[in-house]
Amino acid sequence: MPAKKKAPADKKKLAAKPRKATAPKPKAAKVTKALTALKDVKAKKSVKVAAKKAQPKKLKKTEVKKAAKSIKPVVKAKAEKSVSLKKSNGGKKAELLHSEVVFQGPLFRVLRDKLVEPSGVEGIRDVIRHNGSVVILAVDATKSKRDPYIVMERQYRHAANQYLWELPAGKLEAGEDGKLGGQRELEEETGYKAKKWKLMTEYYASPGFLGESMKIYLAEELTLGAAHPEEDEKIEVHLVKLSEILKAIEKGQILDGKTLTGVLLYSRLLAAAKKK
Repeated sequence: MPAKKKAPADKKKLAAKPRKATAPKPKAAKVTKALTALKDVKAKKSVKVAAKKAQPKKLKKTEVKKAAKSIKPVVKAKAEKSVSLKKSNGGKKAELLHSEVVFQGPLFRVLRDKLVEPSGVEGIRDVIRHNGSVVILAVDATKSKRDPYIVMERQYRHAANQYLWELPAGKLEAGEDGKLGGQRELEEETGYKAKKWKLMTEYYASPGFLGESMKIYLAEELTLGAAHPEEDEKIEVHLVKLSEILKAIEKGQILDGKTLTGVLLYSRLLAAAKKK
């Protein structure tokens, strides 16, 4: 038999099936890096979605009106509470079961009281009883009505262990009229007299244990005479502008309670009068 002829080499190449092109396999490090990046993208998306959900929704106008209406009863309740301040004066008093004088001095006495308070609480209270005091805010407005001069005193106070700036003040006698006591104390300590007198306020400096009330009078249209303080009173008298006293108060240089109360109240009343 005749031998089979071999096909030419180039024909075999043509007849061979073409191989599919395959991409080179990536290294393990590159795969890990790609997966990490994909996870980061997914994490960022989840954070953004959560942030959007956490944001408060914008209310419509109708919803805002409904919310405002729901607040009104609260505001009304607060207003009603402020009105009740007018009812704080007066009312029931404590039932005194027993009272004993444990100290008697020239200015005050100390009582030990056994009592039942209006709330029903029974207890023992040590109270300093005092006839009361008068404070004088003496104003010289001849040079300026907007920033008048105020009569101020500087004296040493042993209880405070320092010198204090104060308004003139003094102790009232038992049953004494506040205005008459103020006229006496102002002239004795400073030498000033005033034509116009007006009660500004009355307050208790420390009602937890001190029964002393202090009446603050506004004294105007001043005339200067001779002062005659008591032997144990070493008082410096000065005329100080209202604006300077207010600056000293802001800096914490005025520590006397009656002076803070009187000057700040007068300043407020003066500001209100300017607006009218």
